Amino acid sequence: MNPLLTAGAAGLRRLMEAGEVSAVEVTRAHLARIAATDDKVHAFLQVLDDQALATAADVDRRRAARESLGPLAGVPLALKDVLCTRGVETTCASRILEGYRPVYDATVVKRLREAGVVVLGKTNMDEFAMGSSTENSAFGPTRNPWDLDRVPGGSSGGSSAAIAALQAPLAIGTDTGGSIRQPAALCGVVGVKPTYGLVSRYGLIAFASSLDQVGPIARSVGDAALLLEAIAGHDPCDSTSIPTEAPSYADALERGVEGLRIGVVTEFMDSKGLAEGGRTRVEEAIRRLAKLGAEIVEVSMPHASYGVSAYYLIAPSEASSNLSRYDGVRYGLRLPGETAEQMMARTREGGFGREVKRRIMIGTYALSAGYYDAYYAQAQRVRTLIIRDFEAAYERCDVLVAPTAPEPAFPLGAKIDDPLAMYLNDVFTVPSSLAGSPALSLPVGVDEAGLPVGLQIMAPILGEATMLQAARALEADLDLDVVPHGARTLEAR
Repeated sequence: MNPLLTAGAAGLRRLMEAGEVSAVEVTRAHLARIAATDDKVHAFLQVLDDQALATAADVDRRRAARESLGPLAGVPLALKDVLCTRGVETTCASRILEGYRPVYDATVVKRLREAGVVVLGKTNMDEFAMGSSTENSAFGPTRNPWDLDRVPGGSSGGSSAAIAALQAPLAIGTDTGGSIRQPAALCGVVGVKPTYGLVSRYGLIAFASSLDQVGPIARSVGDAALLLEAIAGHDPCDSTSIPTEAPSYADALERGVEGLRIGVVTEFMDSKGLAEGGRTRVEEAIRRLAKLGAEIVEVSMPHASYGVSAYYLIAPSEASSNLSRYDGVRYGLRLPGETAEQMMARTREGGFGREVKRRIMIGTYALSAGYYDAYYAQAQRVRTLIIRDFEAAYERCDVLVAPTAPEPAFPLGAKIDDPLAMYLNDVFTVPSSLAGSPALSLPVGVDEAGLPVGLQIMAPILGEATMLQAARALEADLDLDVVPHGARTLEAR
C-alpha cells in the first residue's frame, strides 16, 4: 500500500512542507488509485486528471518560491457533483443536467482553489441529493469499499466511498437530512454537517434551501477540522450565510472531554429500529467518554420521533419549488415537443429519475390549495417543537450523542423499492437538520458482521469547536485503524 494514500491530509501536509514529496507526486498517487479501483467502487462521475496535476504543479512552484501557503495546499480532494465548478460538467447525478457546464465556481469551490486544494474529480451521489444509498444516481450506483455488494449510504455516497477506498484523503459532501453523516457512518469515516449558514450555499444546486449544508468528509477528526476551516465563513453572495468568521477548529481539538456534559438521547437509544450491533458499539463509546472524564446525562427529545414525518413534507415541498427551474428552456436536457408545454413535460419525464419525481409530487401536493395548512404548515410547527427540544437539551448538556444510522450498510437493492424503509435511514440524523445545528458522525468500531458503526455527536448552533473536541478525544481513545480493511484488498477483488 502506497504510504501517500494512507497519510491523511495532515500527514501529507507535513511531508510536502518537509520537501519529502511533491504535490504532483501526491496527486499522481491518488489518480493512480482511482484508476485502479474505481471500476469496482464507482465513487467518481468524472476524474479531472489534467486539471488536478496542473493545480498540484502550481502548488509545487509556489512552495519552491517560498510563498505563504495554507495547510491544505497540494492535498487532493473529491468533490460531490452538486457544487458548480466553472467549465466542468455538473450534473447532480441527473440526466436533466447532463452536459451542463457552469460559468462560475460555487463559493466552496472558490475557497478550495484559493487554499491550493487539488480537486481530483466530481463524485457520484443520489440524484439531486435525494436518497440514502447512492442507488438513485442516473449513472449507476456507488458500492461500499467495505463490502462491494452493499450500499455506501447517501446521498454523499460517492464522496464517502472515495475516502474509504483511499482514493482521496478529503472530500466534500452535502447534508440535507443526513446525507453526510449517514454515508460516513456506513463507510467508516468522519462526516461533519456544520451549522446551517456557516458554510456558503452559493453555487450549491439546491434540493431544500432551508436544510442544505455543505461539509467535510475525512478519515480523521483533525483532517475534517482543517477542511471545515477552509470552507467556512461569511459569504455576501449567500443571503443565509451567518455574518461571522469561522474559528480555528484545530486549536481546540486536544482539550479532551473532562468536565464536558454529554447528553445521551433516550428516544434514539431506545429505538426499536436500532440494530443490536450498532447499539453495543455506541454504548461502549459512551462508557469510554465517561472514563475520559465526561459527565453523562440522559436527555429526552419527545418530538424527535416526528422528525422524519416533518422532514419528508418540508424537504419535498422545497424541492418541488427548486426543481421547477428544470424545464428544458434555459439549460440542461431538452426533449422535443410540438408545443412548449409538451416539450417541458417530456423533458421532465425523461430527465428526472423515479425518486426525484416522487418527491416533487409529494411536495407539490403538500403545498397545494386546501392541503398547505394540514401538511406543510403543520410540519413547520413540528420543526419548531424539535428546535425547542434541542434548546432544552443544550441547557443541560454541552453536546449530545446518539447513533448515526439505525443499521449498518445494507445490500444493494434491498430497499430501493421500499421508499418508507429507505427514508427511515434518516431517523437519527433528521432532527439536527431541522434544527439547523451541527452534528458529525465518528466511526466507533464494527458490528458482528465486520461492518462500520458510527456515533453521532451533536452540538448547539455554532458549537462545532466543542463537537470536534469531543469527537477527537473519543477518536484518540479508540485508536482505530483509520484505513478500512476493505480498502487494503480492493484491487484484488
